[in-house]
Amino acid sequence: MAPQKKLQGLVAATITPMTQDGEINFSVIGQYVDYLINEQGVKNVFVNGTTGEGLSLSIQERKQLAEEWVAQGKDKLDHVIVHVGALSLPESKGLARHAADIGVDGIAVIAPSFFKSVNKDGLVAFLREVASQAPGIPFYYYHIPRLTDIKICVNELLDGMIEHIPSFKGVKFSDTDLLDFGQCAKKNDKGQFSLLYGVDEQLLSALVMGATGAVGSTYNYFGKTNNLLLEAFASGDLNSAQKYQFCVQDFLYFVIAQGFGVPQIKAVMSLVSGIPMGPPRLPLSSASEEFVLKVKAKLESLKNCPYTLL
Repeated sequence: MAPQKKLQGLVAATITPMTQDGEINFSVIGQYVDYLINEQGVKNVFVNGTTGEGLSLSIQERKQLAEEWVAQGKDKLDHVIVHVGALSLPESKGLARHAADIGVDGIAVIAPSFFKSVNKDGLVAFLREVASQAPGIPFYYYHIPRLTDIKICVNELLDGMIEHIPSFKGVKFSDTDLLDFGQCAKKNDKGQFSLLYGVDEQLLSALVMGATGAVGSTYNYFGKTNNLLLEAFASGDLNSAQKYQFCVQDFLYFVIAQGFGVPQIKAVMSLVSGIPMGPPRLPLSSASEEFVLKVKAKLESLKNCPYTLL
């Protein structure tokens, strides 16, 4: 087996395209792959996560979507990471086995969040059980306490994680707690883990703290800009890196004020890429026409910013 390439750089948290009837629109995944690579310079994807409405999909749909991304990304994408977390341990284990069978490049698991009396040992035991079903596949913990309400510090989880989960390769850290993140980076002094930051508007801050990459929804349509941010930071040009970050923040500050969630992300992606992402699945409702018109105007204004590539 060839050595596995370390996951780093930008990872697009993929959107799940749907028809107006609420069914997954598999027919545009190939076009989506080519768009990410050719238009945004992004060659890593994170499938069936929050942006992809993973927990709103059936187990069969999640498997089919993972299969399509693997098939369409073959020899094109560097990494197809599939989120296999679920409230049910047997379901999560089944998704992990399926992911291994179809040849994904990594699996990720969110903390189960209905029964919230989870302590570190209980969470690690859950993660270990899932990872054991795909022992040869890189395993990532998906930390998003804003949605799970599981607030166990990630830096505490890192202690002994390799001993419990030999396939553990890193964390998708979707939280604004840079204290916890910084402690993770301190423990990653030998670069053994991928520390993937998941709050797009704070990417530069996370890079300073030691992030090795990033997973986010905006990399679907601001990939070019954020790649330049990464390049500027790597070359020591902090001034340019700040300006790229400020332009991304300008857009995100605007849309967050309008109310920015999965429905709005799908609307923005449809506008920028031209690929129809369709409506979200209930109970979420489609973005309003007013939101779409405001975003069109905002995107048009950002074309005048030399540090935003649209």
